[in-house]
Amino acid sequence: MIKLYDNGVYLLNGTEIVEDNNEAAALLQGKLGSAPDKTQAAKGTMAYHILEEHNTSGNMEKLKIKFDKLTSHDITFVGIIQTARASGLEKFPIPYVLTNCHNSLCAVGGTINEDDHMFGLTCAKKYGGVYVPPHQAVIHQFAREMLAGGGKMILGSDSHTRYGALGTMAMGEGGPELVKQLLSQTYDINMPGVIGVYLTGEPAKGVGPQDVALAIIGAVFANGYVNNKVMEFVGPGVVNLSADFRIGVDVMTTETTCLSSIWKTDEKIKEFYDIHGRVEEYKELNPADVTYYDGMIYVDLSTIKPMIAMPFHPSNTYTIEEVNANLMDVLHDCEQKALVSLDGQVDFKLTDKVKNGKLYVDQGIIAGCAGGGFENICDAADILSGASIGADAFTLSVYPASMPVYMELVKNGAAAKLMGAGAVMKTAFCGPCFGAGDTPANNAFSIRHSTRNFPNREGSKLQNGQISSVALMDARSIAATAANKGYLTPATDMDVEFTHPKYFFDKTIYDNRVFDSKGVADPEQEIQFGPNIKDWPVMSALTDNLLLKVVSEIHDPVTTTDELIPSGETSSYRSNPIGLAEFTLSRKDPAYVGRAKEVHAAEEARLAGKCIGEVLPEMKEVFHKIKDTFDGVDKTNTGIGSTIYAVKPGDGSAREQAASCQKVLGGWANIAKEYATKRYRSNLINWGMLPFLYEDENLPFSNGDYIFVPDIAKAVRDKATEIKAYVVGDSFKEFTLKMGELTDDEREIILKGCLINYNRV
Repeated sequence: MIKLYDNGVYLLNGTEIVEDNNEAAALLQGKLGSAPDKTQAAKGTMAYHILEEHNTSGNMEKLKIKFDKLTSHDITFVGIIQTARASGLEKFPIPYVLTNCHNSLCAVGGTINEDDHMFGLTCAKKYGGVYVPPHQAVIHQFAREMLAGGGKMILGSDSHTRYGALGTMAMGEGGPELVKQLLSQTYDINMPGVIGVYLTGEPAKGVGPQDVALAIIGAVFANGYVNNKVMEFVGPGVVNLSADFRIGVDVMTTETTCLSSIWKTDEKIKEFYDIHGRVEEYKELNPADVTYYDGMIYVDLSTIKPMIAMPFHPSNTYTIEEVNANLMDVLHDCEQKALVSLDGQVDFKLTDKVKNGKLYVDQGIIAGCAGGGFENICDAADILSGASIGADAFTLSVYPASMPVYMELVKNGAAAKLMGAGAVMKTAFCGPCFGAGDTPANNAFSIRHSTRNFPNREGSKLQNGQISSVALMDARSIAATAANKGYLTPATDMDVEFTHPKYFFDKTIYDNRVFDSKGVADPEQEIQFGPNIKDWPVMSALTDNLLLKVVSEIHDPVTTTDELIPSGETSSYRSNPIGLAEFTLSRKDPAYVGRAKEVHAAEEARLAGKCIGEVLPEMKEVFHKIKDTFDGVDKTNTGIGSTIYAVKPGDGSAREQAASCQKVLGGWANIAKEYATKRYRSNLINWGMLPFLYEDENLPFSNGDYIFVPDIAKAVRDKATEIKAYVVGDSFKEFTLKMGELTDDEREIILKGCLINYNRV
């Protein structure tokens, strides 16, 4: 059972919930002898104490956070370091770990992936960082093993930066936020709300962390219950979960759209640190005796059943039992939802996967930061011990999350059990999670213990007429399905005795392979550049006025960062801003790039003092109308750019490129009903783009329309929250855009055109 409380709650002694309703005062008076002060009780959360220790503003309502450590992988660290170098970077001021777990196959684009790796190694030497070579560990497993610490804060340029189960408050953000930390600046946010997650009971045999996580995601995603808030895990059920189990639940909190997470800690977490040779990093964390939460998610672990998140979102959840009992109805519903997700571009079918009344799966994957943990793989091995996955279409691949985990699986025999059943053991690699490894066949259906199942995230390409799909499941039920040769099966149906072998961590591999500068920079070290690694193009400051052309209009309920800039093979081009920009919206609106380039060419002509009409003839008449109506407007003070409209953009990855690619192509704004995540909105701002809001569903503009925004620079400087804009047609149609809250620094970044310009000396 999962229950969401309608109001805030008081948690007494970590075990008793009192909802903040009309009866609360009398109840609390009777239990405590006096009614607690709500404001003071809100300071009793673990999250509040950690944020307070890292806040430099002196004002707990307006936080300016400095993190203890940073981490990035090989899709993001080149752009981050290039941005920081352009802004005057001389040395990494805090520990910064560069892992190589995304572009580690080196299978696309010739030398460009390995060139990025060598860039990372030489930068770690030059600026005093840590470099983890390819195939050694996925970013988050290395962070758990070697970086996390009780009461610490870590910022990572990957959305699944979550180490709350280990007592570390971690956040995933776009690269510019890491740049700020590298330049000794701060992460500026309002004090977030804190939502308690009260765990009670104990999971049934065969139920794993992905099952618990998917059940929570299904309950909170659509209603935004934890959006941009901190999830704080408490309650008597926590002690019934191993460290690995907690980690598996915790990493998936990203899919709720929360800001971060933190858990109470105990002897099991102390043992985790001890096993990894870092027991001094353990810190016991508990909420205060009287703690106030802005909401509460009540989870009875004993009621959780094996879950499945059907395509195309982690919140599209069912129990596996429900799917099997209502098979055709569930599959038909998914097909109908796909008509929206895929814009009808391909004929997507799931009902044809039914064979003899059962759902047949083509592929199973256990991988990455969510699935590749030691306990997940050991339990899967126990289920498959002595079994066979069969010699038909179904395949099973297993990716341990780090080489130390892999080595222990070899030593204890779990790897042999899996390989004997027909599974393939692979190295630490994030590819199956974002479409760079194990892409299924066209029309195939894959089940994965990974983090996301957005459209085409498994690697298929709509523009080429391809479609395959992913459902998320726990490693145990994936193994059960594999043991039944591809027919969907919950692990609770299997008669198996789990062996629960003890984990022994051997960091010899890291000692032998990981470069650790120990924080000592070497200014004489030359950075190794590959031919694909390019500097960011010059970006202009915001002009007095803006003329925007709408070049894409998206009405899906949510637009993911995967749709804004695809993952998969495009990831190899992320060290080349202009090259990567060619892929922007390629799966959602293939015409976008061409339209944006036309507008950008007009802006380049304006900056060069040339005739705009010769580059984009339609704009000549538009400009004349504006000049005839608005005094003092001319091409010297009116910038030209593109904008997109999306209902709710930015769900999913932290990737800054979802915004920077638009900027490289001349984008000056997004217009949205709301932004799915704080991190996507921050990415827009850090790349100098205006995060406009238009909350009415009846739009005054359409794709291809021109929007004139007079005095926009003044509005930003004056902290205006409402801004007049005009659709330019036969007449001027006035409407109002909203901006939302911006810090003084964010306003200055927008005015200067981007974070690089803001920091450039």
